[in-house]
Amino acid sequence: MDLKKMLLEQNEAGWDRVLRVAAGAILFAAYALWFQWTLPGYVMVIIALIALVTGLLGHCAIYSLLGIRTGGK
Repeated sequence: MDLKKMLLEQNEAGWDRVLRVAAGAILFAAYALWFQWTLPGYVMVIIALIALVTGLLGHCAIYSLLGIRTGGK
């Protein structure tokens, strides 16, 4: 398996990216409104960051490991 391809290639479709960014934004808003300074809040922030970063980059490492592509090609 080519490591560069696994780490850099986009493997998310446009709809997948939009859903991830939206989910990340919703989780951040929920943290800011209801879960500040609590353990569930910290977990939500971590999940939100992962969703936002993968959505913005268009690459999901778990998808690469499992050989999943929601986009074309």
